[in-house]
Amino acid sequence: MKIGGLQKFSFIDFPNKTSAIVFTQGCNFRCSYCHNPELVYPNMYRESIQEEQVFAFLESRKNQLDAVVITGGEPTLQPDLINFIKKVKSMGFLGKLDTNGSNPQILEQIINQKLVDFIAMDIKATFDKYNLVCCVAVDTFSIKQSINLIKNSGISFLFRTTYDKTKLFDKDIQTMTNFINSDTHYKIQKCNPVNFVLQ
Repeated sequence: MKIGGLQKFSFIDFPNKTSAIVFTQGCNFRCSYCHNPELVYPNMYRESIQEEQVFAFLESRKNQLDAVVITGGEPTLQPDLINFIKKVKSMGFLGKLDTNGSNPQILEQIINQKLVDFIAMDIKATFDKYNLVCCVAVDTFSIKQSINLIKNSGISFLFRTTYDKTKLFDKDIQTMTNFINSDTHYKIQKCNPVNFVLQ
C-alpha cells in the first residue's frame, strides 16, 4: 500500500481500544475542509512508508496495542488493502476502517470476509449536495450502497458528517439524520476550515 503516515498510539480512534493509525495516500474526493491534504494531493505527498516498517512496528507492540486503524486519504483505493488488513488481523489486532463510502465493492468484500471489527464512514452531504461538498462528481448510488452495507453488516459502525456551514444547512443535517435513523451511530462534527495552497 501507499502509506503516507503512521501514528503509533491513539486512545480515541478506535472506541475503548488503544490503536495505531495507518494513513494511506490518495483520495478521490477534494473536500475544501480536508485536514489531510498531504494524503490527497499527489504534489503534496511525502515519501511513502514501507509496509515492512509498519509491520515491524506492530510486531513490537503486540502487547501494548489492541487495534490498527486504516484511514486516509481513502483506503479503498489501495489495490492491496485487503491483503494488508489480512496481515494485520493475522497478527492478532482488531481492525478499523475509515472510508468515504465511494467503493462499495471493496467494502462488501471486507465485510463478507469479516476482516474488520469497526467501520467509520463519512457521509459528506445530502445526496443532492455531494458534488458541491466533495468538489468532484460523485456516484451517490455507490454511497447509498455503502451505507446500507455497513448498516446491515453486523459490524460495529459509525457514520460522521462534517458540518460545513458554507455549503450545508440545518435542514440538510436533519435530512441526513433522518436517513441514518440512529442516534447512537451518527455523529456531527464541527468544521474547522484549513487553508493550504495547491501547486
